[in-house]
Amino acid sequence: MGKFSIKTGKNGDYYFNLKAVNGQIILASQGYSNKAGCENGIESVRKNANDDARFERNEAKNGQHYFNLKASNGQIIGTSEMYTTKAAMENGIESVGKNAPEATLVMEE
Repeated sequence: MGKFSIKTGKNGDYYFNLKAVNGQIILASQGYSNKAGCENGIESVRKNANDDARFERNEAKNGQHYFNLKASNGQIIGTSEMYTTKAAMENGIESVGKNAPEATLVMEE
């Protein structure tokens, strides 16, 4: 089972990562000013993770691929790492859908 980890950045903002079973980060959030907002972001990931229409597929200038997961209002909830191929990016999207709904929540130091 995957897990969400919440950490506090040096600027005091809260961030979450969704990690696959192997510990690899498959989705990272932007900063939230408070922990409750961060937790709401996690719930939004859980709610939207199995809706393919919520994934925005992108190609960076260097040719690598990445995706954003968006909420129903169009706001980006999380961004993936960079992938060398479209197929690897699609596997990352599939992994978010598989891991997010049942992922546990942990706090990191």
